[in-house]
Parts: sequence; structure tokens; C-alpha cells
Amino acid sequence: MRLWVCIALLSTVLCASADRPRIIEGAVRAGQFVRDAAGGAWDMFRAYKDMREANYKGADKYFHARGNYDAARRGPGGAWAARVISDARENWQSGVSGRGAEDTHQDQEANRWGRNGGDPNRYRPKGLPSKY
Repeated sequence: MRLWVCIALLSTVLCASADRPRIIEGAVRAGQFVRDAAGGAWDMFRAYKDMREANYKGADKYFHARGNYDAARRGPGGAWAARVISDARENWQSGVSGRGAEDTHQDQEANRWGRNGGDPNRYRPKGLPSKY
């Protein structure tokens, strides 16, 4: 009986101090990526909601940069979500809105700037309320 107790305790100590198996590590990383992506999508939605609420002429580039910046700060999943959402939005808008290719190009530039860690305030227009 004592031998089995010692073996059980030794096994517990060895398992507790061992590295996680690769499959567990992969699952943990995948879960973190998904959590970051969901948070990044939320950051993008919040920036869009703020842009609609502010309804301030010339502020769209700021909100594009801010949404991408906030999402990318979450990690690789957030940056991925920001890129997918930004590209989908710009592809859809370029066919629907009458603003043209130049506006789409400027929007994508602001998206990349924010996603790469650039300060969104670069695109902040004068007079935009400090709430945003």
C-alpha cells in the first residue's frame, strides 16, 4: 500500500512539473487567438459605433485607424480580425459608395497605420470632441 501511495505522489509531482503536451499548448494558443479575434472585432465595432455617433465630417480615417489600433493591440488574433473586417468593409464600400478609389486607398492606409501600431491621432481632425 505504501508503495502505491509513493508511486501516486511521485507521478503527481512529475506531471505537475512537466511541460504541457504539444496538443494542449496548441489548443491554448488557438483559444487565445480566437479570444483576441473576438475582442478585435468588438474594438472595430466600437470604433464604427463611435464614428456613427460622432457624425463628424472628415473623422472617418481617425476611426479606421483607432479601431485597427485597438484590435491589433490585443495580439495576432485581433490584428487578423481587424485586417479581415477592414478589407471586407472597403471591398464592399468601394462598390457601393460614390467616394471612389482614392478614398478607399486612404481608408486602407489609415487601417494599416493603426494595425501597425501607429498613433490614430495622426488622422484626428481638429474639433472632434475629446470623448472620442
